[in-house]
Amino acid sequence: MGAIYADIELINNDDMALVRRNFIDQDEVRRMFVNIRVDTGADMLCINENIQEQLKFPIMEKRKAQLANGSIVECDVVSSIELHFKNRRTFCNAMILPGDAEPLLGCIPLEDMDVLIHPLRQELIVNPDHPYFAQMKIK
Repeated sequence: MGAIYADIELINNDDMALVRRNFIDQDEVRRMFVNIRVDTGADMLCINENIQEQLKFPIMEKRKAQLANGSIVECDVVSSIELHFKNRRTFCNAMILPGDAEPLLGCIPLEDMDVLIHPLRQELIVNPDHPYFAQMKIK
């Protein structure tokens, strides 16, 4: 099976909290659409420094990670990420990969959104057993 990519939206959830408190307008929320590689070998969402520079998620800690080439790097971990895929949403942390490394969508956010990889179509899909995911509307 080849590489699977999905179009997702990343939103700075700290900005959304400011909207709810009427400190900023909805159009000031930092957000971005990303065509991201679905990687079931990764646990977390991984974004790169370029994405982080634009969305400015709060840095929470540092963790060591092993890259695909086997090297170990220390990465910042950010929080307050709201991630959207089709009719799914999750809130998660992400590791910041160096430079313009390829972003990865790992198992934790995949499971939380109840999405699956369709092997024949080679795409990420909403779980057909649960096509309508009950989500709270946060204002």
